[in-house]
Amino acid sequence: MSTYRKWTLAKHPSGVPSEDCFALEDFTPDALSDGQVLIKTHYFSLDPGMRGRLSGDSYAAGLKIGDTIESAGIGEVIDSKSERFAVGDMVMGGLGWTQALTHPDRGLQKLDPALFDDKVAMTATIGVLGVPGLTAWFGLQDLGQPQSGETLLISSAAGPVGATCGQIGKTLGLTVIGIAGGADKCAYLSGLGFDAVIDYKAEKDLTKAIATAAPNGVDIYFDNVGGTMLDAAILNMKPKGRIVISGQVSEYNNETPIGIRQTTRFITHRLRMEGLVVYDYAKQFVQAQAAMAALIRDGKLAYKEDISEGIEDAPREYAALFAGANFGRRLIKAS
Repeated sequence: MSTYRKWTLAKHPSGVPSEDCFALEDFTPDALSDGQVLIKTHYFSLDPGMRGRLSGDSYAAGLKIGDTIESAGIGEVIDSKSERFAVGDMVMGGLGWTQALTHPDRGLQKLDPALFDDKVAMTATIGVLGVPGLTAWFGLQDLGQPQSGETLLISSAAGPVGATCGQIGKTLGLTVIGIAGGADKCAYLSGLGFDAVIDYKAEKDLTKAIATAAPNGVDIYFDNVGGTMLDAAILNMKPKGRIVISGQVSEYNNETPIGIRQTTRFITHRLRMEGLVVYDYAKQFVQAQAAMAALIRDGKLAYKEDISEGIEDAPREYAALFAGANFGRRLIKAS
């Protein structure tokens, strides 16, 4: 069998993961047993939400030293001892930071090439139609409970979750305000149809900036950042406002979380805050993906991908996400 490369966990990080937290290893995939397939990875994702599992248990069990770094990926079946998958099938699943792997024939989704075209790329299955897009879809609609005419505020709005959430919000008749860092990201969001955009890097008082953009208050805050940005949003929530906790990128590398301080508002304004793990909605994924693909083809949902060539770049590109480089879905072309 051929030799491939994969990234494994070399040490548990403290703070932003440095390159020496990962080890690039040569390996030969295990021989197939019945019910298994050999997959050659084409693309895999870099996910900020995985940060907690590099240090310990999070929404799923933490990774151990020597484990392959986990992430979503798409690839091609190049050998099979499965009745479910044949050589040449394209599949999506939790493939990880690896050029190839032996995988059970469970936990994989076969991709129909007929579903993809010049508007919907196959890589969208690990982006706008994958975990980021589905997080936006279910987080906004199930937890946010939007009503037409309400105001939606989104942090890290130029990232794949935030940008998708904002565009879905527009289709639901919401006034959408995005928070992003830098002129380029703000211009991107304006081009997507956001009603207002706040450049947090240019604002000395974020609480006041939100109040200016949403003078009547915020009904739904879709939070991807946490920390002081969450506090600023809480101070601008309307009574009965809903806060959806999708991610906490400002907290992932803190040994002592900042947390929230404006808890009195939950009493005075009867606020509700709830987090989600998107896999809780797994049985509804296919219907949501079809609905979002239709929005893409109708020109109502645009998406951006940032693809790096070569598995060698994965740790460096991953660390860059925590410096605000999540401008679109960050993917690695594995080979």
